[in-house]
Amino acid sequence: MAKKYRREPMPALTRHIIEYSLVILGSFFVALAFNVFLLPNNIASGGVAGISTITKGVFDWEPGIVQLLLNVPLFIAGLIILGMNFGLKSLVGTIILPIFVLLTSHLDPATSEPLLGAIFGGMGVGLGLGIVFRGRASTGGIDLAAQIVHKYLHLPLGLCVAMLDGFIVTTSALVFSIEEGLYALIGLFVTSRTIDFVQVGLNTSKTVMVITDYVEDVQQAILNEIDRGVTVLNGSGGYTEQERRVIMCVVQQNEFTKLTQTVKTIDSGAFVVAMNATEVLGEGFKTS
Repeated sequence: MAKKYRREPMPALTRHIIEYSLVILGSFFVALAFNVFLLPNNIASGGVAGISTITKGVFDWEPGIVQLLLNVPLFIAGLIILGMNFGLKSLVGTIILPIFVLLTSHLDPATSEPLLGAIFGGMGVGLGLGIVFRGRASTGGIDLAAQIVHKYLHLPLGLCVAMLDGFIVTTSALVFSIEEGLYALIGLFVTSRTIDFVQVGLNTSKTVMVITDYVEDVQQAILNEIDRGVTVLNGSGGYTEQERRVIMCVVQQNEFTKLTQTVKTIDSGAFVVAMNATEVLGEGFKTS
């Protein structure tokens, strides 16, 4: 059997360069989507960007300036009140996003159709934020405000984010129109789904648990015919209290049918449970 060598970790300098590059690139995509899709169609889909859209419509204030004036104090408040080490990368995201908004403010709108603006603007913002999160950072803003509310009101963090975004969307509906408020909701939804896509991708694997009386036979079949590793867990029946061994393995989507057929060929009475696994790291899958 060939000896396996430990994979060398990425040098710290290289990792930092990649992460800062992701923060800068992601912030640029967010700013671009904001200026060419969301702002021209008065779509205030939550966050500090949504607030700057509303203030632009009401007071004609420059969105980039508004975002900078809100982001930096929120970041400082987060450090003081929450006592958290947000890191230099998050500070870079907090400052550079409004700068990119200012630098791209001269660009012409990509569409005057609000629905298209909500969909593609949401996709652009989600893509940018997903890339920033890949860089292990954030762009500050409303997430920090939500954490502050969470600390003092003891509400679930997700509820705090939803409440603040909901308030912004509701305000936009009052300032602009009900329709534009509804488009903002669409933009929020598309953004969240796009972030998920960037984070975990399309390649959903399956975690499979097999309970069978023929553990050794099934184990060897998976190893040899499916070419996947297995882990054998010790368990016991909830009713019989009889000790049983459970086979666990992770396979790609296109291997799942072959796996179940292989198991059923050996033991037609085997109990098989499959669950989606969206982020799998290790040999045979992603390595980092």
